[in-house]
Amino acid sequence: MMNYGIIPISHLQLAMSIILVLMAGLVSAFLKLGLLKSLIWGTIRAFIQLSLIGYLLAYIFQINHFILILLIMLLMCYIAAREATRRVNVPTQEPLLVSFLSLTASSLLVSVIVVTLIITPRPWYSAQIWIPIFGMILGNSMNGISLALDRMYNEVRSHTAEIEALLCFGASPWEAVKNSVRKALRAGMTPTINSLMVVGLVTLPGMMTGQILAGADPREAVRYQFVVMVMITASAALGCLLLIGISYRKMFTEDLALTEDMRQSHN
Repeated sequence: MMNYGIIPISHLQLAMSIILVLMAGLVSAFLKLGLLKSLIWGTIRAFIQLSLIGYLLAYIFQINHFILILLIMLLMCYIAAREATRRVNVPTQEPLLVSFLSLTASSLLVSVIVVTLIITPRPWYSAQIWIPIFGMILGNSMNGISLALDRMYNEVRSHTAEIEALLCFGASPWEAVKNSVRKALRAGMTPTINSLMVVGLVTLPGMMTGQILAGADPREAVRYQFVVMVMITASAALGCLLLIGISYRKMFTEDLALTEDMRQSHN
């Protein structure tokens, strides 16, 4: 089997990739989608952000200090939680803290299991292992909890009368919203499950593709990709469960009635 190793991309070749952006821009302009400005700005931001993170990671990998790695992961969790909740229409409750705690707990737990028991780097706190693994887990968990949180609040808003009737008949808050919670958990986990179903048949995910392009044996790349897929699945499930488990109770008052915010959002 031929092994090319890492094939470097020159500055000219990198500039040629702009052709792909121009193709998307022409489609937007031709159909008058109004996305050309966002597309150009997004491309510029992506290039700047990726360039900066490349230099930053090289510096972090050289330092390789556990406290620094932990602080970076916490910062990543905060940014992910903010992005996950920014577009979710939640009443006056603050979902950012709940999302941060859920993402941090689920991502850290799964990362510890994967890094210390499966990959086992030396030293165990290797930044070159922890940060990429944590980033993959966090990115997918972020999408899951965002979908779950949005679906839960929408479901409760849509069934306010039914939930209040159940509460009047003596149901507990959990009994009143458990159907909404189940739908929210399904919504949060469905994208990850769909990815599991088609991986290798329809998609060759990023980590596997990157290792193959770097010259790794495809059979070894498959092993890593399988670990990545199951760790993403576990983290998404735990993150959604923690988020919903904490958030649903905030919809109710101490008297076990729906909060005024939830009733107003329904009206």
